[in-house]
Amino acid sequence: MTDVLFYHLTDSKLEEALPSLLEKSVERGWKVVVQTRAEARRDFLDAHLWTFRDDSFLPHGTDAGEMADAQPVLITAEDGNANGATVRFIVDGAEPPPLEPYERVVFMFDGYDTEQLDGARAQWKQLKGAGHALTYWQQQEGRWVKKA
Repeated sequence: MTDVLFYHLTDSKLEEALPSLLEKSVERGWKVVVQTRAEARRDFLDAHLWTFRDDSFLPHGTDAGEMADAQPVLITAEDGNANGATVRFIVDGAEPPPLEPYERVVFMFDGYDTEQLDGARAQWKQLKGAGHALTYWQQQEGRWVKKA
């Protein structure tokens, strides 16, 4: 069954927290797809991942670009999986596709955005009811702490 993780952003914004989680995923050899809600946000995250830190290189692309199927990290505003990822990040309150094709699904949500918070709670309730094993992580002083 798919591992489902909820990451509650309380100390930073998504743009600050997402890159390090993606770097760790790539280091582990995982293919990742990041799903957001809109093409404009997809394009923003794409540009951000090229520039978030001077000394980093995080290979990635978007589903609108060439060779989407070859990207280790693919950013999309759709529910597809063009790169055959086994890990999916759901961000910005995007509506997730079926979880079964993935080994791990990570819901990242802004704790100061009521819509995202309510959406994460609804997803937790639905997935718990469906029998998924869930873990909940919250930021504390810049670190992720497992709460449930």
